[in-house]
Amino acid sequence: MPVYNQSRSRIIQIFFILVFLMMLLQLLNLQIFSSEYKLQAENNAIYRKVVYPDRGIIYDRNGKAVLENTIMYDLMVTPSEAKGLDTNALCSIVGIDTAEFHKRMVTAIIKNSRYKPSIFEPLISDEVFARLNENMYKFPGFNIVERPVRAYPFHSAANVLGYLGEVDSNFLKRHAGEGYDQGDYAGMTGLERSYEKVLMGQRGVKRYIRDNKNRIQGSYENGTYDTSAIAGRNLYTSMDIDLQMLAEKLLQNKIGSVVAINPKTGGILAMATSPSYDPTMLTGSQRRKNFGKLILDTARPLLNRAIKGQYPPGSTYKPLSALIALDEGIITPAYGYPCAGAYYSCGRPVKCTEHWQGHSKDLRTAIAYSCNSYFSNVFRMIVDNPKYHNPRLGYLEWKHYMNAFGYGIDLNIDIPSEDDGNIPDTSGYNKDFGGPRWNSCNIVTLGIGQDRMLATPLQIANAMCIIANKGYYYTPHFVDSIENETIADTQFIGKYRFKHVPLEHISDTSFNTVQMGMHDVAVFGTAKAVKIDGVNICAKTGTAQNPHGKDHSLFVAFAPMENPKIAICVVVENAGFGATWAAPIASLVMEKYLKDTLTTQSQANVERISGADLIPPAIKHWYFKQDSIKLVKQSQKINPDAAPVFQNNLETTKPVQFDPEAEPNRKDNGDTTQIKTKPDAIQQDNKKKIQPKH
Repeated sequence: MPVYNQSRSRIIQIFFILVFLMMLLQLLNLQIFSSEYKLQAENNAIYRKVVYPDRGIIYDRNGKAVLENTIMYDLMVTPSEAKGLDTNALCSIVGIDTAEFHKRMVTAIIKNSRYKPSIFEPLISDEVFARLNENMYKFPGFNIVERPVRAYPFHSAANVLGYLGEVDSNFLKRHAGEGYDQGDYAGMTGLERSYEKVLMGQRGVKRYIRDNKNRIQGSYENGTYDTSAIAGRNLYTSMDIDLQMLAEKLLQNKIGSVVAINPKTGGILAMATSPSYDPTMLTGSQRRKNFGKLILDTARPLLNRAIKGQYPPGSTYKPLSALIALDEGIITPAYGYPCAGAYYSCGRPVKCTEHWQGHSKDLRTAIAYSCNSYFSNVFRMIVDNPKYHNPRLGYLEWKHYMNAFGYGIDLNIDIPSEDDGNIPDTSGYNKDFGGPRWNSCNIVTLGIGQDRMLATPLQIANAMCIIANKGYYYTPHFVDSIENETIADTQFIGKYRFKHVPLEHISDTSFNTVQMGMHDVAVFGTAKAVKIDGVNICAKTGTAQNPHGKDHSLFVAFAPMENPKIAICVVVENAGFGATWAAPIASLVMEKYLKDTLTTQSQANVERISGADLIPPAIKHWYFKQDSIKLVKQSQKINPDAAPVFQNNLETTKPVQFDPEAEPNRKDNGDTTQIKTKPDAIQQDNKKKIQPKH
């Protein structure tokens, strides 16, 4: 054979060998390495049903379930099997159009492939469930799966308990290998989020064999490959649900919060924030619609003001100032200051409500009557302490004390998104006053809890725990214990069993003096109307300046003085003096906890206070507008011709506007939670008088 023919034959042989090898490799890939056709074959013969576990139940301090489970259903789809179905019938039952149907099918394929089941319609209503159940034979590829969802027997504590949300791709990336899949739900806020790993449990899987017509024939391999769902573990909290509901009722029609803590353990007895929402709104088939409504609400019901509201503490700060001055040796309990209605030593008056001689004759009396002059001077003495040589070092020492009291730092409570308030740094004042040459007069309003000082209601309540305990505290928390607690659970609750003693150098004598002054507040001072029969209360009123409306009403207390069992902070925005609204709310909450009941007169006060509407007009306007829009839509359905007339009336309604010139410090025109005053604005007008705050 010629050489040329031999070469051509060799090339043809090599070509066929290569083609054979490629076919062989592809067969090996399809049969051994690739899972695509194996998955399709398994899906054709085996039906895999996910069994969702019950999430752990959350109990209050008395063993009442405040968050439990109920059963709802998801409509699932496996796109590869959804052939020959009655699309119009399915859309009619679910309440969507065909465009939405195709959109959901594409989304299911993108998220979870066409061979795995995905959620088509989550948490269907009972009516939809019944109609689907009768017609499932028309919808191959679709099936109904049970899902435990959260139930709230008391319809309370929404911002504490939190809510569940469907996991997204980012969540799955962050929690890879933790057992989550597309369509699963996880805790997004509150205790649901913080204790997700404890509450979630472990999913189970049941496998069934089916015939060529997709009918279930029985358990696959007698259940050999099935896995059982493992329920989540329960949480046992310090919360008193009866106290929580009372606090929420007292805050109705108001903006603010209540925080009550057991000072001996740090366990939070109640944490109410207002406005809030019924937690059942974020479960069930209406969850998405309700969530959108809550997000748009200008009163921000999803905001937990107890841990995120930042307020000037006002005169509630004064007991802390007294303890710092006593510990530094700046004053003695007998120290007095001549106040005739204002503090004039810094060139501009810091006004005081009391004018009569003797209301600041000593420390106890100055606390009882909340003398602004007295505590302005005490603050200056702390900052100007000669042993620190200059005001900046004296101020830093004062800041160190404030951080030890829990101001300006995270307390690490066991629900997420806590804010740390603000104790200003010297760099901010250096910038304000053109360098480090500022002095105590420039920041004198810190002495009455104003200026840039900001604290959350939780921080203020925790500071009262420190005073009640004479120097120590436990980190505020809700969860006391976990069901079948393990060593691994230390990461969740170990830090809440540690006793913090940041102020052990302050003597019991100093604490006793301040406690007696706070007791005088409730006996003959600014909160003398606050009384509980047979109980000695230590208290302090406060009023936080609000540059865009009426001042905020604050009140702090702990009781009984001899053996404190409850410490409390109440903030009511735009409500005026602390004794007007915050004090009576705190008194009723303390009475309920200490006495386990309310007198007839107290019950009448509950109804009176809960019925008082203190929401600012700007926020009310939003509700009016929403109600008007609803009426427009209803009128369009009933009488289309009448709708335009009402719509014109709605459009001419002028919303309440905020004047940016009058309110230069406002951060959010729709919310009055975060107030930050500017010390440099105060310096610009030496003639401006600071109003007394008690």
